[in-house]
Amino acid sequence: MRDTSSVFLIFLALLGLLGFSHAQLKVGFYDQSCPEAESIVQEFVKQHIPNAPTLAAPLLRMQFHDCFVRGCDGSVLLNATGNNTAEKDAIPNQTLRGFDFIDRVKALLEAKCPGVVSCADIISLVARDAVVVTGGPSWTVPTGRRDGTISSSTEALNNIPQPTMNFTTLTQSFANKSLDVKDLVVLSGSHTIGIGHCQFVTNRLYNFTGKGDQDPSMDPFYLANLKQFKCKTPTDNTTILEMDPGSFRTFDKHYYTNLVKRRGLFTSDASLLTDSTALSYVNEILNGPLENFYSEFAASMLKMIQVEVKTGTAGEIRKVCSKVNS
Repeated sequence: MRDTSSVFLIFLALLGLLGFSHAQLKVGFYDQSCPEAESIVQEFVKQHIPNAPTLAAPLLRMQFHDCFVRGCDGSVLLNATGNNTAEKDAIPNQTLRGFDFIDRVKALLEAKCPGVVSCADIISLVARDAVVVTGGPSWTVPTGRRDGTISSSTEALNNIPQPTMNFTTLTQSFANKSLDVKDLVVLSGSHTIGIGHCQFVTNRLYNFTGKGDQDPSMDPFYLANLKQFKCKTPTDNTTILEMDPGSFRTFDKHYYTNLVKRRGLFTSDASLLTDSTALSYVNEILNGPLENFYSEFAASMLKMIQVEVKTGTAGEIRKVCSKVNS
């Protein structure tokens, strides 16, 4: 009985520590200070994303890229200053879009509640609402994040998962942010509304091992189609590719259907088939109802958006998302 009691007390202590670590990140954080904050964000997204549906994916991707560098602190939004090159200047972020979208949302919130809602929270709310507008799941976003004041292109390059990563480096990148293999597989489903660029796939098409060969793990028909109609030369750095052809504007699980046909666009996508545990999660998603995938995606997003957040007196609430307060 004594041993059981001790274990229970340890469990309670750990639970208390976990609760304390996110004590100031909670659902409804702005209920008193800016009660219309979430509805303002939601209405703006609902109004504008249907007119620019391809913007949903970059806004969701922005959430990933923000959280993987210094946690979810809005540092991806900062501009370079002086001799400092910011995150948005790093190669992984040079194809990001939607910074002006975030700025417009911030302007609306500043007009309503000056100096209250952080840019980091705006990213999290916009990402969730953009997924919903494209037909995907919703999740409750705990708020109260504060904005970071440091943004480094080197840190972005070193921490953001790359489309050229194999399974080992990809899982390590996720593990560094306390995300596991299941999170990796589930969150890769965001590629259902994603687009890519030829520069990240031409090596698979033209020079996979440095000998002018092709990636044997890619479906030959898909590979030939990409070479003939999309990435027509090894030096194409600009052509845009749908990551989920035929369904890239709708948030569904069709990405996994393509994946098991060996039609994952990037090495990082194809790598999910190289590990038995990851593959079991892929098949589980494919064989289960869409609602299950939605539930799992929401759970993994909720986990990711709480990575290394700044709360309390850490950081600041930026007046303008692209620069720190003077």
